[in-house]
Amino acid sequence: MLIDAAGEAHRPDEVQFLLPVNPGKVIALALNYADHNAELGFKTPEEPVMFLKPNTSLLPHGGTVEYPRGAQFMHYEVELGIVIGRDARRVKVKDAEDYIGGYTIANDLVVRDYVSNYYRPPMRAKGWDTFGPLGPYLVSADEVPDPYNLGLRAFVNGELRQEGNTRDMILRGPELIEFMSRFMTLQAGDVILTGTPKGVSHVKPGDVMRLEIDGLGALENPVAWESEDAEPLIAQEGQRI
Repeated sequence: MLIDAAGEAHRPDEVQFLLPVNPGKVIALALNYADHNAELGFKTPEEPVMFLKPNTSLLPHGGTVEYPRGAQFMHYEVELGIVIGRDARRVKVKDAEDYIGGYTIANDLVVRDYVSNYYRPPMRAKGWDTFGPLGPYLVSADEVPDPYNLGLRAFVNGELRQEGNTRDMILRGPELIEFMSRFMTLQAGDVILTGTPKGVSHVKPGDVMRLEIDGLGALENPVAWESEDAEPLIAQEGQRI
């Protein structure tokens, strides 16, 4: 049961979830698990590979993900989301934990048709509306004793498709906060997406994705076609798909 501010109890399947946080910005990390890099055939980068996830992509638990018309390869990615608790600028690794407010589950969805150059920010691949499910909860940092020993799992229609552990991250939260806060202010409520392990696979309209992280709950979202009046997307090299 969920308890609201007035102390009343509600069944989770009878309420409409909102986003657990309304971030000023979402900074996502690519290629932060060695096994996923090998899965894609890429070497581990020498420094963080980052991109911004637009706020218009954010979607709460239970919201419907829109499948772009014309897309061939749409993948889920289960990720630990780090929520900044207070403004951070030029923070050192040893102090970085003090700036973490909590954790949540993120699904960094991608149309991989548009991912051909890993040195170019994948905005068109990952920036679609509804491509950033987040939630269902914001779990405060003091309730997560070890954020770098959490199991991650992704299910599609009840079938386990992806499984990993946050201990296998290449760069962890404190290192990322030090790197990012050196050149930009991380503000309270901002979210850092920390990358995904191996095990990505295709999803299609009609599928239901369920992403789990130990101690953070389960983020579930169905997939449906975008509206019929949407133009089919254009793939690489100008080819319509």
